[in-house]
Amino acid sequence: MSTLGGLVAHPWHLARRFVTSLSPAAPSIEDEQWADDQLLPGERALWIHLSNQDRRHSIAVARRFTAVREGATRAEVAGALLHDVGKIECGLGTFGRVAATVLGPRTDRFRAYHDHEAIGARLAAEAGSDPATVELVAEAGPAYAVLGECDY
Repeated sequence: MSTLGGLVAHPWHLARRFVTSLSPAAPSIEDEQWADDQLLPGERALWIHLSNQDRRHSIAVARRFTAVREGATRAEVAGALLHDVGKIECGLGTFGRVAATVLGPRTDRFRAYHDHEAIGARLAAEAGSDPATVELVAEAGPAYAVLGECDY
């Protein structure tokens, strides 16, 4: 996400994400099973550490990704599911994330939130993910343009 002079360039994405993050509901059983089918055991162990809100978001993004990217590989779908997994290290809830977005990387936890892509890529690599998964979590590679468009 880009910023312009400290103002967020994609306010509708953030507003929508904020509203959907207020519900603590877990993903549906069907969505959880679909995600399980896409993830390696080490990836699954990481993914379940995401909050319910983040797991619901990751499933929505991954489903949009598979609808748009014809022939997406399992590794790419796993990357879509894990694209925000680095946020588990910041330990911020919804309101902390809002503060981090507005204030920038002023504290260690806010900095971890802003660096979640690199942190997530490291975690995915340590979990035994395919290099294509790690690359996508790091916001790189040929499939990233599609993932970026699906992450709204």
